[in-house]
Amino acid sequence: MPRRTPRPRRPQRRKDVLHGPGGERGDAFRCVGCRLDVPLVAPGTAHRNHCPHCLTSLHVDRRVPGDRGESCRGRMVALSLSVRPDGEWLIIHHCLACDELSANRIAGDDNALALLRMAMRPLSDARLPARALLAL
Repeated sequence: MPRRTPRPRRPQRRKDVLHGPGGERGDAFRCVGCRLDVPLVAPGTAHRNHCPHCLTSLHVDRRVPGDRGESCRGRMVALSLSVRPDGEWLIIHHCLACDELSANRIAGDDNALALLRMAMRPLSDARLPARALLAL
């Protein structure tokens, strides 16, 4: 079977995200998980939507990253990781309010230890038989 070459990626569009009081443009937001102030500028992505420390997010984007069109506004916990064919890592978030799943690109300043813990979670789970992992 011939190897498929990945499509070239389109650059992300910049969007005005209003996080400041009264709807003006802010430079940071407060994490709903660890309560730390998180800067909006993130290396590797144009739309920061999760905390780089605890990887918690809010359900604010509908379909396009940065659109802030979702009315749910529920807390999203980091559930798992996924890897695109080009090697880019994605965090799979689960919304605790509406039960929806979403994939978000990792940022360059995300907590590497938290990402590795999430990546190793299936290997450390005693309930998962080793034969299932070897079959992959």
